[in-house]
Amino acid sequence: MTETNLRYQFNRLSIAEKLIAVNVLVFIVNALVPFLFGISKNSIVQWFELPNDFFDFLVQPWSIITYSFFHGGLGHLFWNMLLIYFVGRIFLNLFDPKRFLNVYLLGVIMGGLFFILGYNIFPAFFNVNAYLIGASAGASAILIFICTYIPNQEVRVIFFNVKLWYIGVFVVLMDLIQLPSSGNAGGHLAHLGGALLGYLYARQLFKGTDIGAGFSKFVDGVANLFKRSEKKAPLKTVYKKQSRTSTSSKSYDAQSHQKKIDAILDKISKSGYESLSKAEKDFLFKAGKE
Repeated sequence: MTETNLRYQFNRLSIAEKLIAVNVLVFIVNALVPFLFGISKNSIVQWFELPNDFFDFLVQPWSIITYSFFHGGLGHLFWNMLLIYFVGRIFLNLFDPKRFLNVYLLGVIMGGLFFILGYNIFPAFFNVNAYLIGASAGASAILIFICTYIPNQEVRVIFFNVKLWYIGVFVVLMDLIQLPSSGNAGGHLAHLGGALLGYLYARQLFKGTDIGAGFSKFVDGVANLFKRSEKKAPLKTVYKKQSRTSTSSKSYDAQSHQKKIDAILDKISKSGYESLSKAEKDFLFKAGKE
């Protein structure tokens, strides 16, 4: 498959699927590079894992994000990606890709901060040389966000339909129960940090406040730094009257579009996703792809 075809296939993926693809690629590269070049696997991971010591973290601050792209084994990777895939499908039926990325990355950051603080405040819970890797905190943030935003929506779990808030409570309780005794206290604490972020994000969104708006602008700013500078296009004659009319029309259409989305989301929060008509579900699905 050519590079052009790969780019085309990658661009067709949803943001959740792109995230999964990147994680799988990092896992493969991390497994192959030590084998091909005869170097220690830990010598690579140590630059990206999140250290337990605050001063070590200050030396590699990027690790508050990069730790989430590395996994301890195939099982660790598989379950995290499976959760991101299924929960991501529900999330992206309601919201756009940018909000998905906001919740996920903020969950990763919150999980990392919980890990560092927990290690330094309660060192007895942790191994001496503890470090953090894995996408679990981000996946937990997405899951608990959805469980909080549409708690009464039912999903199929094996042979039973279960309300989302039951799943959310179960996941959080399991992390709390395993926190002092599992030998992976740092991981469970990171899960709880991500879960807390997802819960707070959804609750504030109910009140009309997007707590990830500032973070989203920051990410956009960083992304713009890496974009190639484009050549200035030649000046063209623009008729002011036509431009104003076009801008006004686009603004009105955008407001009308958003009002329809808000009305559907309100209906979901009150009566559940299944209460939507087919037309409303199709409209929401298309809006999530934009």
